[in-house]
Amino acid sequence: MMRVTILPLALAASACMAGSLPTGGLDAADAPPASCTATEAQQFIGRKASSSIGRGILDMSKSRKLRWGGPDSVFTMDYRKDRVNVIYDANGIITRIYCG
Repeated sequence: MMRVTILPLALAASACMAGSLPTGGLDAADAPPASCTATEAQQFIGRKASSSIGRGILDMSKSRKLRWGGPDSVFTMDYRKDRVNVIYDANGIITRIYCG
């Protein structure tokens, strides 16, 4: 009986922790075809990764797609001129923003 009680609590706690940092990516729904320019978005380095910060980076870089990369993330090597990549560390702090 104790197992049944503890398991849902453990799952709920891990779900809360997993949902705190963004993963995957974002799309700019109405953006015209464009090339990424990450120069202005560099101002977000050192800030905590979040969906709202991601939207700001997406808009500022004029990219159509944003790809998040957490610690130990593995990326494909495909280059996309319309994508901005945002890398954050184990604490969720953005360490790198680049196009590709």
